[in-house]
Amino acid sequence: MNKIKIKKGDKVRVIAGAHKGAEGEVAKVLRDSNKAIVEGVNLVKKHAKPSAENPQGGIQEKEAPIQISNLTLLTADGQATRVGYRMEGDQKVRFSKKSNEVI
Repeated sequence: MNKIKIKKGDKVRVIAGAHKGAEGEVAKVLRDSNKAIVEGVNLVKKHAKPSAENPQGGIQEKEAPIQISNLTLLTADGQATRVGYRMEGDQKVRFSKKSNEVI
């Protein structure tokens, strides 16, 4: 299994699929299925039956997971980059391969 280099709170861009070019923040990483949920991207409509918390029921929009391989991390200035790891003192940090800055 590949190491997942994207974490919750990262800014990412979709690089493949129907939502190519869309950007957003990672809301959740699903490690077991190698997917991530990105806010505002890959919205699907879900039909909900009336319940106690949703007495009206109806159609709701929510984000569906996207494959990690279809996402790329963005630097602070909005450029797509790959992720590397290095030791700074006694701490392991992630850094941008493009700009060499710590993420």
